[in-house]
Parts: sequence; structure tokens; C-alpha cells
Amino acid sequence: MRLLTGLRAFHYTARCGSTTAAAIEMGVSQPTVSAQIGALEKQFGVQLFLQIGRKLMTTEFADSLLVITNRLFALEEEAHSMLMEAEGMLRGHLRIGAVGPYNVMPVLAAFQKRHPRIYVSLSVGDSSQIVDRILNYHADLGVLVHDVQDERVESVAYRRQPLVVFAHREHPLARRGSLSVHDLHGCEFVGRESGSTTQRVFNQALERAGVRVKQIMEIGSRESIREAVANGIGLGVVSEVAYVDDHRLVPLPIDDLDAATYSHVICLRERMKSRLVMSFLELVHQLRAELEATDRRLPSAELAVRPLAGRAPIEGLGLGTNP
Repeated sequence: MRLLTGLRAFHYTARCGSTTAAAIEMGVSQPTVSAQIGALEKQFGVQLFLQIGRKLMTTEFADSLLVITNRLFALEEEAHSMLMEAEGMLRGHLRIGAVGPYNVMPVLAAFQKRHPRIYVSLSVGDSSQIVDRILNYHADLGVLVHDVQDERVESVAYRRQPLVVFAHREHPLARRGSLSVHDLHGCEFVGRESGSTTQRVFNQALERAGVRVKQIMEIGSRESIREAVANGIGLGVVSEVAYVDDHRLVPLPIDDLDAATYSHVICLRERMKSRLVMSFLELVHQLRAELEATDRRLPSAELAVRPLAGRAPIEGLGLGTNP
């Protein structure tokens, strides 16, 4: 038990970056955390942290130990959820990372209604940050707008999101009642950064149609692009779910624009049997089925999950394997 106490103090300090923040997270005093780490280091003759200026840095040995404690305390949380479920209602703490609020909030709203005693914490970042959080056990689930090709990760596509081109209300194209993608040829655009899935999908759609546009500016956020377009700096493109009504802007009615992203929920394969993770994925699977009934362009059900070849179907989710 003393070992577990010391490992917990180390784990939260390494995660939080300081003994003070770890103490708050653990609900104990800062001297207690420092003493527990000191006892662990003394017992095994190791050094876990280096004080560099005002920053506390982990040693190389500590980085390796953190990989183990990440798994250890993820399993502890899973065991806690299982015991709480025995009382008749699922409880626990579910950590979710997402690339933006628009993709995840409808699912979170439905999940909160179904499991009111599960506490959810949401962190927002770019795709690489979310994947890193999943791989390092800092998040249980991630919501992205692209698939993840990693044998450690399970990926479920659940929502098709068409792209929308929008303009300042005084832009010449805004006065047209109906448009073709070829009407965009030669137009000036405010683009997203090169790693943006939305930008990549849009560029591919233009290439398929043989349309060339001029990207005159690159901006890293949807909000900034919206403001740029609202001030007359070119056209912009976002997913339909992320388009925000603004009296200065209008979406362009482009009938033949074949461009869409797909929301994906990801998690570690080894966490698939976690009660909390499974409960979230069950809901995603249900919402996906409802969406399929109204949008036949969503990828077929057998493409929703991309496990390794030969893996057994996931029990309890009704999700098959992909050959």
C-alpha cells in the first residue's frame, strides 16, 4: 500500500508539473506529496525529478515509470467504475479530447442525459494533441474529423459533415441564387493551416473538379477566418456543423460541391472493455445508426470501425471487424 501511495504522488506530480498542483488534485497537502515522493526515491534509490530553475522536470527513469503508472491508474479508475456500477448506476470520470466543440457537444448532451452520474471533463486541441493524450492515457476518448491509422487505436466514424463555403454578404457570388463549384475558379480564399483536415478535403474536392483558387492568407482558427471573411478578405470554408450565423456573412449555395469530413471517435484498443469507454461508444453507435437513416452517404457500418485484421467483434457494441 505504501508503494501505491508513493506511485500516486509521483504520478500526479509528473502529470501536473508541480507538487502543489498534484496536492490539489489528490486532496492532500503539498508537504505530504513531497514526503511521499521522497520516501519512494529513498526506498528504491532512484531520482524521479530535477529542479531546473522554478520548473520541476522528470528524469529519464521517471518518464519510463510514468508510462506504467498511466496504465495503473487508468485500471484503477476502471475498477472503481465497475464497483460503482454494481450499485445500479454507472459512475466515474470520463476524460474526452476534441478538436472543437461543434463535433462533440451533441454526443456529450445525449451522454449526460443517459449517464448523469458520470463526470465528464473535455479538453480541446488540435488532432496531434488529442491523439497524444489518448496514447499517453491523459484522455479516455478523442473526437476528431479524420481517421487515425495506428494499430493501438480504435476509430469509429459516426457523423458526415459537409463543407460550406461562405462569403461576405456583398461578395459578387453572394448575390447568385445557385452556384456550381466551377464558379469558385480564380476566387480568393482565406485558408486554414496545412495540417487542417477541412482544408485538405476542400482542396481535394477542387482538384477533382479541376478548379483552381487563390489562397491569399493562412489563418489557424475558424473564428479568425470568419472575421477575415466578414471584413472582405476572400472566401472561407468550414464544416457545416461549425458554420455560425452572422449577419455579415452568407453561405454559398454550391449544388455540386462534393466535400465532407467525418467525425471519428477514437480510444485505445486496450481500453475498449472499460465500462465508461464502452458506455460512450454504445451511444455513438446508436447515434450513428440514427444518422444513417437520414444520410445514406455516411460510410457503411462495416467501415465504421477499423480494427486489426482477424480481431474478434467488439462485445456489447454490435460493431463488426473489417476484413
